[in-house]
Amino acid sequence: MRIGMISTHPPIECGIATYCQYLVEALRFHQMEIFVMSPFGAQGERVFPVFPPGSDTFAHMVFKLSTSMTPDIMHIQHEYGLYGDQRGMEIVDLTLRYHLVGIPVVITLHTVYEHLSREEKIVLHPLLSAASGVIVHEDFQKASLLEGLPDIPSLESKIAVIEHGIRTVGPVPNAKHILGLEGKKVLLLAGYFRPSKRFELIVDLLPRLVERVEDLVLVVAGKTRNLEYDEYRRQLFEKIHSSPVEDRILVFRGQFPQYTFDTILSAADVVVLPYEKGAQSGMLAQCFAAHRPVITSGLLAFRKVIERSGGGLIAEQDEDYLELIPRVLNDKALYARLQENIRRYVEKRASWKKVAEAHIEVYRRILGSTLGKARYIYIPEPAQDDRVKPLSPRIPAEGGMHGTTS
Repeated sequence: MRIGMISTHPPIECGIATYCQYLVEALRFHQMEIFVMSPFGAQGERVFPVFPPGSDTFAHMVFKLSTSMTPDIMHIQHEYGLYGDQRGMEIVDLTLRYHLVGIPVVITLHTVYEHLSREEKIVLHPLLSAASGVIVHEDFQKASLLEGLPDIPSLESKIAVIEHGIRTVGPVPNAKHILGLEGKKVLLLAGYFRPSKRFELIVDLLPRLVERVEDLVLVVAGKTRNLEYDEYRRQLFEKIHSSPVEDRILVFRGQFPQYTFDTILSAADVVVLPYEKGAQSGMLAQCFAAHRPVITSGLLAFRKVIERSGGGLIAEQDEDYLELIPRVLNDKALYARLQENIRRYVEKRASWKKVAEAHIEVYRRILGSTLGKARYIYIPEPAQDDRVKPLSPRIPAEGGMHGTTS
């Protein structure tokens, strides 16, 4: 089937962009035809950068271009603020346009809190009413939608709960050696700097932690996106430089492309996620891809993943980090058990292969109601060399294979 995806996409720096990239790759592995409509700056195979962020003509432009490509389904990766002002109201306009012409829409809601705000209800009601399918990552998010939007017909049957998706790559070998951290127990804070992540809490606790964990080093690997939260970053760095154990803190700077970031994660022994706000976390998925145990706040989104996976521990209150971090770093049996739990969870439940299969089930359910027993046929075009060799086996094809990533 041909799926049109609407989302940010790398090299745009955004968690949704990374999510879209890996989902598209996994769907293509299952021979799905995918094209992506993205903001300017996106790149990749069949990725079309067609609108500037915040454009007032977003809905008109994307609708006109995407429908010309005759999709079977349009799939929107939704996050408030991605599609214009007023909580991304432009996406409501676009969804209604598809609904008018009979193109089914699937919407993945990446941010659903326990209780919907007034503004969220105003945006989500027309959006989900017009959608043929809705995807969330947690059961509590489905419950929140049903409680907050009780008058949308058949909403419960529209909603599918699908795991976030985790790469099956494992840790980078010799990561500590590569980064000069051999012999150290590495505690990691990573990701975009923003106040809701509370990195400063762990910096404040570090003097007491080094008394309990021999050779402990705190690595801070993050950055601001554009000028967003630049003042918070400045305050955090001031706190680091004034720490009485500043010699135990390393700050890594850079753009952190995926392999670089994988190496940093793999050099860590434990990753701490002391967030006070969030409905899901791509960072947690990154940690599990490298088989790195986590210690998180009691945020509901974290709690549910930890309960399912057994891949970390939960700090119910701030003082708990002082007990849990040394416990994981000093107890080899516990550490090995957490890593094995992560490996099993990714393999059995949360790999992108499993996530793609769950998405395809949603697509087929929606299309099956309109197409009956019709079978969709799509054969990916073979590589150029494969098509040339049978015709002229002694003449090599001109040029080489030039792979592109999506």
